Amino acid sequence: MKTFTTWAGAPLGERGAVAAIGNFDGVHLGHRAVIEIARNEAASHGVPLGVLTFEPHPRQIFAPDAPPFRLMNAEARSNRLAKLGIDHLYELPFDARLAGLTPEAFAREVLHEGLGLAHVVVGQDFRFGKGRAGDVAALRQYGDDLGFRVTVVELVSNAEGEVSSTAIRDALTDGRPRDAAAMLGHWHRIEGAVLHGDSRGHALGFPTANMSIHGLHRPRFGVYAVRVDVLAGPHAGTYDGAASIGVRPMFGENVPNCESFLFDFRGDLYGTHLSVALVEFLRDEAKYDSLNALVAQIEKDCARARQILSEEPPLPWRP
Repeated sequence: MKTFTTWAGAPLGERGAVAAIGNFDGVHLGHRAVIEIARNEAASHGVPLGVLTFEPHPRQIFAPDAPPFRLMNAEARSNRLAKLGIDHLYELPFDARLAGLTPEAFAREVLHEGLGLAHVVVGQDFRFGKGRAGDVAALRQYGDDLGFRVTVVELVSNAEGEVSSTAIRDALTDGRPRDAAAMLGHWHRIEGAVLHGDSRGHALGFPTANMSIHGLHRPRFGVYAVRVDVLAGPHAGTYDGAASIGVRPMFGENVPNCESFLFDFRGDLYGTHLSVALVEFLRDEAKYDSLNALVAQIEKDCARARQILSEEPPLPWRP
């Protein structure tokens, strides 16, 4: 997958792609529907398949004081899109210049002149341009005027209702990662580098890989059964484990993070990038009377997580 981080004139040989456009936070089943239609169009015309998205998420610019809301950081989104076989990722910087473009200027300067897209695919709720003034009808008109095709995709629903990033956030807030996964089409994952911590887990006999959740929507704080992908290095592979997400109340109030204990693992993971998939919520965070009581509970958590992860997930896919 080739990544473009500017819209100021794609090279001549890189023009003519079909691109799905959106924020793609979570890359859920609704996003996948848009991408799959773009894929079919790209294949039928023998041109690259692209995804056009923005970094940072526009909501971070327009509502900087809002609670963390992202389901994925840029790294996780890029990794997921690469797995889907995207050829071109247009990860455009969402800054004052881009935010200030009128709908017509966005269509002309970014989609047509800048990236040279031949066809764009969007969801029916797509809005664009300064003040979100442009809608899909306007995009179709600009496409006719400028010479690129436009396809609009209906929103996707499942048995519980419309698939959306908001519904996925609600499921994670409630501690329902399997429900979130049913809308995502894959396990919800926290991705990033392993950071140095206080080594308390190591002292307790359960060394953990610590990761920041800064800027991400916070799942229900507590302990989860997880599957952890070590993305590179000598220990690359997939491991079962248990993770604690929260503020570690046994040790005072702390910055929320994700601490994962990988079963049967030996090695140094500092600086390595992990992808931690939340499979099942086990329990809420708690403060215990003693460290011995905490260790006893961790042992129970790990035993339960091992049992859960040894069973085939009751889902129609293997995320």
